[in-house]
Amino acid sequence: MFSLEGRVALVTGAGQGVGAGIARTLAAQGAAVAVNDLHRDRAERTRDELEAAGRTAVAVPFDVTDRAAAQDGVATVERALGGTVDLLVNNAGVPEEMNLRQFREMDPGEWRRYVDLNLYGSLHCVDAVLEPMCVQGWGRIVQISSGAGRTGLASGVSLYGASKSGIEGFVRHLALEIAATGVTVNTIALGLMNNLPEDEASESIRALARRVPVGRLGTPADVGAAVVYVASDEASWLTGQTISLNGGSTTL
Repeated sequence: MFSLEGRVALVTGAGQGVGAGIARTLAAQGAAVAVNDLHRDRAERTRDELEAAGRTAVAVPFDVTDRAAAQDGVATVERALGGTVDLLVNNAGVPEEMNLRQFREMDPGEWRRYVDLNLYGSLHCVDAVLEPMCVQGWGRIVQISSGAGRTGLASGVSLYGASKSGIEGFVRHLALEIAATGVTVNTIALGLMNNLPEDEASESIRALARRVPVGRLGTPADVGAAVVYVASDEASWLTGQTISLNGGSTTL
């Protein structure tokens, strides 16, 4: 079950953290993985790790907020891996040097970068892969989002949360527009995450973990496992949904 043999996957923001964890898990299930990141060195590092494990991978650094770059990046994937993209995971979503700041304290010049990355960045990548998916009658689009997209927080993430809300709304509509084609579109909304090994976790991270009902923070491997299911043949009846992956922090 949940085999991805013969599938070509593109994971954005996969040079580190959650994105790298998703790339590892997809590759372990047999997918050929295109590793995207804004920074070439990070994309190549994840690619090298996958290749060292005997997987098929290619590094495709580009800026998802640039529509032309996204189109060119997808074309590069197709040439390098010998097929169209079957599975897109829109994981890139945290602007560089993101600061927690209350809306009243933000300069209006800061607003756009959240919308450009989380809304337009995802739209650019969807646009680049969607038509071939619909024509071939199979495809998976998985949007990585955040609980901040549906739950109000006072921690200074209002524009980040708003941009996540926007892309989640798009996913619900797109899923129904193309439901009859064999292409599914779903969102996985993440709760509190820890990208560090357990032995590197600080006391502040452990304190956050105590707030999660299951007693720990999420890991990149947890997200990768969820993506594998959503991307599989077995999930063909799942579309237009937002899955909350958060250790029970919220139940909707």
